[in-house]
Amino acid sequence: MSRLIAVTGATGYIGGRLVPRLLDAGHQVRVLARNPRKLRDVPWRDDVDVVPGSLEDAGAVEALCEGADVVYYLVHSMGAQAGGNFARTERAGAEALARAAARAGVSRLVYLSGLNPGERLSRHLQSRSAVGRILLESGVPTVVLQAGLVIGSGSASFEMVRHLTDVLPVMPAPRWVLNRVQPIAVRDALYYLEKAAELPDEVNRTFDIGGPDVLTYADMMRGYARVAGMRPPLILPLPVLTPWLAAQWVNLVTPIPRALAIPLVESLQNDCVVQDASIGEHIPEPEGGLTGYSRAVELALAKIKRGDVETTWASSTAVAAPSDPLPSDPEWAGSRVFRDTRTHYTSASPERLWEVIESIGGENGWYSFPLAWAVRGWMDKLAGGVGLRRGRRDPRRLQLGDALDWWRVEALERGRLLRLRAEMRVPGRAWLELTVSPRGSGSLYFQRAVFLPKGLAGRLYWASIVPFHDIVFKGMAERITAAAEAASETAPAATTEGRAVT
Repeated sequence: MSRLIAVTGATGYIGGRLVPRLLDAGHQVRVLARNPRKLRDVPWRDDVDVVPGSLEDAGAVEALCEGADVVYYLVHSMGAQAGGNFARTERAGAEALARAAARAGVSRLVYLSGLNPGERLSRHLQSRSAVGRILLESGVPTVVLQAGLVIGSGSASFEMVRHLTDVLPVMPAPRWVLNRVQPIAVRDALYYLEKAAELPDEVNRTFDIGGPDVLTYADMMRGYARVAGMRPPLILPLPVLTPWLAAQWVNLVTPIPRALAIPLVESLQNDCVVQDASIGEHIPEPEGGLTGYSRAVELALAKIKRGDVETTWASSTAVAAPSDPLPSDPEWAGSRVFRDTRTHYTSASPERLWEVIESIGGENGWYSFPLAWAVRGWMDKLAGGVGLRRGRRDPRRLQLGDALDWWRVEALERGRLLRLRAEMRVPGRAWLELTVSPRGSGSLYFQRAVFLPKGLAGRLYWASIVPFHDIVFKGMAERITAAAEAASETAPAATTEGRAVT
C-alpha cells in the first residue's frame, strides 16, 4: 500500500539510503532539507517533494508532517556541535517534530537511536535517549530502533575500523577494544527501519537491533584485516589511553575528524550489545538471515572498489561547519578579499579537461606538490579539522554537496564550473573555483582561490601561505591541463581516470 512518508535527515548517511528504498517500495516521499540545493544531483531528487528548512523552523516542520502517514526522524548531532548545546538543539528539534506530528495526525514515528548500555552513558547517547523519550511520549505511535556500530561502505564506524587497521600493523589501543560490540550491516539497519513503519498502532516502544555476531572491537579490526587480505594487526591494550586521548589518535590516523571521533569513542566505553532481542517478535529477520560482520565488510569493500558508495558519513554537513556561499564580487566592496588566479590554455578539448577536473582529490590527488597538501592536511587534523583523508564518494563523478577531502562541493555546472568551499580550520572563509571554457581548437582553464580573512589572524594566515602559491596553485593549473592533454593523446575516445601528475 502506497503511503506518504516524510523523512528528516535525508542528506545524511542513513537517510540518503532509506529514501530510494521507500520510493522503490511504491511510497510517496517528502524530505526536509536545510539546503535543498544539496539534493540537486542525487538520483532520486525528482521523485520526492522537498520542504526547505530545518527542525528549528516550525513552519517547515508543519509542512513536512502535513498529510504524512509516517515520519522518520534520522537527525543527530554527532560531529555537529562539539562545544556544548547539541543536547538542547536535539531536544528542541524532537519536541517540534512531536508537536507537528501530533497536530497533523501522523500515524507512526520512527527514530534511529544508539544502543543503550544502561550505565555511564556518553553525552551523545544521553541526548539520543532523551530524544527517544520525547517521541515516545508524543501521543503518536513511535518505534525507536537502537543500533550500535553500523557497518557499510562510507559509514563512520566502518571507516574508523578500516583506516586504523590499514595504517597501523601494531596498534596501541585503549582497554575498550576488548569490550563487546554487536555491529549491524547497513542493509539490515535499513531493513528494520523500513519494516518499522508497518507495525500496528499499539506498538509504541524501543527495540534493540544488531547483527548476528558479538565481537570485541579488536575482533572487528582483525576480522576486517582477514577479509581485506591483510595481516591482522597486533593490538596492545593500554590502560593509560583515556577516551579523550583515544579520540585524538583516531582523529590523526583516520579520516574521522575529532568532533566525530569523540562521540564514537565515548560510545565504546561500555559493552555495546543487544539487551532486548524482542524485535524478532514483531519484525522477522530479512530473507536469508541477518548479515554477519565478515560479509558486511566484504560488501562494503566491494562497493568502495566499484566506486558505488551512495552516501558516506561525510554526506552530512556539520552544523558548525562554514556554510555561507561564495559572495558575489559586488558584495565584496568594503571587505578585504585575497585572491590567487591562474589561467592556462590547453590543446585538450573542454570535455577532456572537465573529466580531469571532476576527478580531482581523494586517491586521484590534487595535481600539485603532494607534500604541501599532505602537510596542510595534517595541520588541519591537529587542529581538530577534517584533514585531507576524507576522500571522495565516487572516484570520477561529483555531486553537489559532496565532501571532497577538506572541501565541500558548493557549485557544480558539469562541463563548465566546479566551486569548492573549504571546511578546514582557517581564520576566515575560503573557496577554490575551477572553470572550463572553449578556446579555439582547445580550452581555457581558469582557477581562482578566494579567501575572506577574519581579523588580523586571517590576514597573517594568508601572508604566511603566499610564498607557497607558485608551488601549489601554479603547479596545479599546469598539471591539470597537462593531464588533460596526455589523456587526449593516449585515449581520445575513452574517459580518463584523472590520475594525479605529481
